Amino acid sequence: MRNERIAVVDDDPLIVRLVRMHLEKAGFRVLTAADGQQGLELIAAEMPDLVILDLMLPKLDGYEVCRRVREFSLVPVIMLTAKGEQVDKLRGFEMGADDYLTKPFSPAELMMRVQAVLRRTQLGGAAGSAGVVTCGDVTVDLVRRKVTARGEPVRLTPTEYKLLHQLITNAGKVLSHADLLTSVWGPEYRDDRDYLWAYMRHLRKKLEPDPDRPTHIHSEAGVGYIMEFPRA
Repeated sequence: MRNERIAVVDDDPLIVRLVRMHLEKAGFRVLTAADGQQGLELIAAEMPDLVILDLMLPKLDGYEVCRRVREFSLVPVIMLTAKGEQVDKLRGFEMGADDYLTKPFSPAELMMRVQAVLRRTQLGGAAGSAGVVTCGDVTVDLVRRKVTARGEPVRLTPTEYKLLHQLITNAGKVLSHADLLTSVWGPEYRDDRDYLWAYMRHLRKKLEPDPDRPTHIHSEAGVGYIMEFPRA
């Protein structure tokens, strides 16, 4: 029996009813809110395991709710919206969303996304080998999942951490786009390079002294990415 709690923040009662029905059928506990302010308060009070967040909401839109949630929580967020342009997706990722589902959607696709996000959240911290890894001015404690850059703690979302974990535990190796997408998001995402590009940009902003001239995470054009550790 599942015990994960999922908050659904959407002002469309038909969407809420549909999502609730399928989530509860799968054994999840469902919490709901009908506007952005109510959703923010619900998330802060209940600390759910996952949030399904509509973009177009009364009072506070989904971008602002996600941004504020990231000030106090790393709960995974699936953005749910009628907008499907790349710029909207990238903005959602910049605010801290973990996935993006465009309306209209099938219940099967929604459940696949929910399972995939929960899977990488729950399993993302499993380290291949214990220890502390230092890469220039970035330090990662693989056991405690603590990251610091230039002596300051860095807050990473579960997806960001799992991506960094993949890079660190394969240091010195070029990881292909498909391999990273499969390892972090799941095999169903292996062709969605927008996810990888957006998250790499976000990681660089948090870790690199100059994100436009990265010293830790390097691109291999047309192939993938590599994390290199400078010699002491």
